[in-house]
Amino acid sequence: MTSHESHDGHEKQPLRIDVWSDVACPWCYIGKRRFARALEQLAERDGAAPAVEVEYHSFELSPDTPVDFEGTSTEFLARHKGIPLEQARQMNDHVTRLAAAEGLEYRMDDVRHTTTLKAHELLHLAKARGLQEPMKERLLRAYFTEGRHVGHVAELADLAAEVGLDRDEVVEALESGRYADGVAADMAQARAYGINGVPFYVIDGRYGVSGAQDPAVFVQVLDQVLAERGEAELTPSTGRSGR
Repeated sequence: MTSHESHDGHEKQPLRIDVWSDVACPWCYIGKRRFARALEQLAERDGAAPAVEVEYHSFELSPDTPVDFEGTSTEFLARHKGIPLEQARQMNDHVTRLAAAEGLEYRMDDVRHTTTLKAHELLHLAKARGLQEPMKERLLRAYFTEGRHVGHVAELADLAAEVGLDRDEVVEALESGRYADGVAADMAQARAYGINGVPFYVIDGRYGVSGAQDPAVFVQVLDQVLAERGEAELTPSTGRSGR
């Protein structure tokens, strides 16, 4: 019996992981790596990681950002948070070091700040085509490591084509705003949940985890959810698992 099967031999439903995040959020990329490490740790401990189904939801940290922001990443952070330039630089240096510990190379001086609305619309299209995970990864790397402009439709279309999306469809969808309502719906759901920062994880519709937590935190929550699922599988009549 594998870890994905129940005692009656039927395959268990994968754990649903809903993640609210922004392409322009440095902690979201770090959180993505830490969650992956949590799954790796579970696989090492149990012989197999639990089956998960991850869906990314839109959250715009700075919806008023122009398409072409004039200034550096440090200048943007200082203005956005109302802090001195030197403090903003120290914050960027700190998150860059943490990213490096996760195997990520942040080049904050090359980051091109922009609105992420179209990037979020692209992620909705990618979800519809079964390519959201590789699209999310490609956008984060493009933004934080490669200095790509994720606010321009043409640039987004190029990135999308790299992961297997049809470039012409991407251009049409983004220029027409086909998925703008989907982005708005994600933002509305975030407000309903009381989410005011990202990354934010909803684990199997039961528990919320805020921030790029240490893998141990994710392991603890996943263990709790799996334990509760196991208890729910006990038959009411016998108090024993249905074999």
